[in-house]
Amino acid sequence: MSLDADQIVDRRRMRRKLTFWRIVTVLVAILAIGALAAALGRRGDLPAAVGAQISRVTISGVILGNRDRVEALTRLSKSSSTRAVIVHIDSPGGTVPGSEQLYHALRLVAENKPTVVVVDGLAASGGYMAAMASDHIIAQDSSIVGSIGVLYQYPNVTDLLKTVGVQVETIRSTPLKAQPDGFEPTSPLARAAIESMVMDMYAWFQKIVEDRRKLTGDALAKVVDGRVFTGRQGLEVKLVDEIGDEQTAIDWLAKQKGIDSSLPVRDWRLSPRFSELSFLHVSAAAVLDTVGLGALARRLSETGSVQALERLNLDGLLALWHPSATN
Repeated sequence: MSLDADQIVDRRRMRRKLTFWRIVTVLVAILAIGALAAALGRRGDLPAAVGAQISRVTISGVILGNRDRVEALTRLSKSSSTRAVIVHIDSPGGTVPGSEQLYHALRLVAENKPTVVVVDGLAASGGYMAAMASDHIIAQDSSIVGSIGVLYQYPNVTDLLKTVGVQVETIRSTPLKAQPDGFEPTSPLARAAIESMVMDMYAWFQKIVEDRRKLTGDALAKVVDGRVFTGRQGLEVKLVDEIGDEQTAIDWLAKQKGIDSSLPVRDWRLSPRFSELSFLHVSAAAVLDTVGLGALARRLSETGSVQALERLNLDGLLALWHPSATN
């Protein structure tokens, strides 16, 4: 009986030691991976090789505020090896602040380097705002450009709450505090306040179009009513300067800016190689699973997924093109 008790105590002691060393191994592995990711991230926006080049910047997906991107574009504007910049855009837009941030960052680049935009598929709303930062806009025949405007969307579940018998009570310090809230009909006062905000942002967006594209009067009114245009239509209404692709951009840089067309075109990374250390999440989870801490690994993976979904959440004023799914 005593022998069995001693064996149990020994096994528990060994298990505690094993758990301790597993944790130490995990921590060391995570630190090593973090150091590697940070080192590679710092080098991620450097030229692939020493020498003159044309830098290629890619803007894709929904545009949100991004400090790493601003810093990378600031470094690009000062790069001694970059002779010119080609910006590829394929974006429906995003938040107004995020689009404004990107526009100003690209303007800084364009003020220091000859810059041309190539619309790969879509440069709508905030995506088109970013395109206007360049000296020249090139699009394909079938590209989509435009959707110049601002919107503010919010759900109103008043009728649904009535159906299920739920009533939300709210006490406000002032009538416009936290309006609209979606739990009651939007008051005329709140609607007017929101509309005023939207129209102010719209006027600001329209002024950028007027200044950057040199449009006034009826020509301006035609392109700022929120509609989208194909690349060919965009050329007609002066939202686009030329139809073509990256080679067209290189030819324009050579002809108009005196850039050597034989220079290599290299990608300029706008975010660390392991953006927000997402690779660190995956690697740490893999290490945890390897050493037998599978439950903790799953928890880490789930946390990373939740954070990724949160980054997709769009709130507030939007400069975004998304066709309605309803007739």
